[in-house]
Amino acid sequence: MRSYKATMVDPIRLLPREDREAALRDAGFNVFNLDSADVFVDLLTDSGTGTMSNAQWAAMFRGDEAYAGSESFHELEAAVRDVMGFEHVVPAHQGRGAENVLYGSLVSEGDVVFNNAHFDTTRAHIAANGGDPVDCPVPEATDMDSDAPFKGNFDVETAREVVDDVGAENVPVVVLTITNNSMAGQPVSVANTREVAAFADEVDATFVIDACRFAENAHFVQRREPEFADASVAAIAREQLSYADACVMSGKKDGLVNVGGFVGLADRGDLYEQCRQRGILFEGFSTYGGMSGRDLAAFAVGLREAVDPPYVEERVAQVQALCEALDDRGVPVYQPAGGHAVYVNANEALPHIPRDQYPGQAFVCELYREGGVRAVELGRFAFPGTDRADLVRLAVPRRTYGPDHMEHVADTAAAVCERGEEVSGYEVVSEPSMPELRHFSAELRPLDEATPKSPPSQ
Repeated sequence: MRSYKATMVDPIRLLPREDREAALRDAGFNVFNLDSADVFVDLLTDSGTGTMSNAQWAAMFRGDEAYAGSESFHELEAAVRDVMGFEHVVPAHQGRGAENVLYGSLVSEGDVVFNNAHFDTTRAHIAANGGDPVDCPVPEATDMDSDAPFKGNFDVETAREVVDDVGAENVPVVVLTITNNSMAGQPVSVANTREVAAFADEVDATFVIDACRFAENAHFVQRREPEFADASVAAIAREQLSYADACVMSGKKDGLVNVGGFVGLADRGDLYEQCRQRGILFEGFSTYGGMSGRDLAAFAVGLREAVDPPYVEERVAQVQALCEALDDRGVPVYQPAGGHAVYVNANEALPHIPRDQYPGQAFVCELYREGGVRAVELGRFAFPGTDRADLVRLAVPRRTYGPDHMEHVADTAAAVCERGEEVSGYEVVSEPSMPELRHFSAELRPLDEATPKSPPSQ
C-alpha cells in the first residue's frame, strides 16, 4: 500500500482509435510530436513528469526570487551538501544545462570521454565540444535475461584498452552514470564506483558521476551489495557519491521536481570557477542558474524526500510490478527491471522487422495506436550508428500513476505483441543535422504505405 494519498487530480482521457491514428500521422510517427492532451498514459520519460509533495508546494510559496544571494539557493546548496556530499553547487535550468556547463569546461577537440553508457544529451554535449564519447558497459549488460545484480557497471578494462591507443593525456574526464539509463536503467555497485574512481586517478582525469537517479541506485545497492545490507539509502548515496570529483544532476529525476539541475563539485578549485563563469554565461547568475526561487525551494525539499525509505521503496516496487505484469503477458522485457523504467525488447517482440526498419519505433507507434500509451525508442533510431538492441523504454513518472494505469500499459503492450506480424517497419523522411538528437524531432513513415501527413481539416 502506498504511503501517501492524492490531494490533487489531473483528468486524462483515452481518445477514440481513429483520433489516435490521425494524431500519430500528424506527428510524423514520432511520439515526441504528440500533444500531451492526446496521450492517455504518458511513459515517454520520468524526467520532470512526477508529482510533487505538499511540502514541496509549500516551499514554493516561500521561494526567494532575489537575483543574487537567494535564500532558496542556499537551501538547495545545503540539501546538496547534506544528501549528496558536494560542497559547491553551480545551478542550471535542467540536466542538459548542467551538462553544457560541466562538459563545456572539461572537453576539447580530440578528447576521449568514457562512460558506462552515454545517454543522448550527454553524448551530444561531448560531441558538440569535439570529444569522442566511448561507452564501456560490462559484457552482461547486453544479456537481457541475465540476473547479474549490477548490469549497469563500468568495464574498466575496455577503457584501459582505449587509453593504450589514444593516450591518457587525451582523456580529461571519466563519467559513471547511476543508474545506467542507456543500459535499461541498470544499477551500479559501490565497488565498481571505487574501481572507476581509481582508474580516473590512474589516467589523471576528472571523475564525474551522473547522479540523476542516485537514490534509486542506492536502493539497489542496499538490496544487492552485501557490504551495504544494513546501511540506509541516504548513507549509501553519500558513500557512492563521495568518490567523485564532480556530479551532474537533473533535478527532474531524483530531485522530484519539474525543472532544475546543477553541477556539484567537491572542491572550490579551478573547475568550480570555470563552471561558475560558464553557468553565468549560459544559465544565469550563480545563485539561480535559470531557476526561479520557487523551483530552487522545491528542489531542496525534493532531494531530501528522494532518500526517504518509503518513497524510494515504493518507487522501485512500482517499476518492478510493471515488469512482472508485462512478463506475465508474454511481452519480452529486459530483466531484471531497473529503477525508473521497464525496457521492452522490440527485436524479440517484432522479429519480422529488420533492424534498419526500426522495430523499436514501430513498437512505440503501436503502443500509442493500440492504447494511447506513449513510450520512447532507445535503439538504433535514437542512437544512429550504434549496434544497440532496439529497446522501448516505459519510463514511470514518480508518484503519478496507479496500479490500474500500469495494468492498462501491460494489456496494451500484450495486444501489440499478439498482432505483431501485422506491424510494418519505418523509414526516416526528415531529421535534424545532429544525429545524437534526431529522435526528438525526426519524422518517419511506415514502409507498407507512402504516408504523407494528413492535409489540414477544412
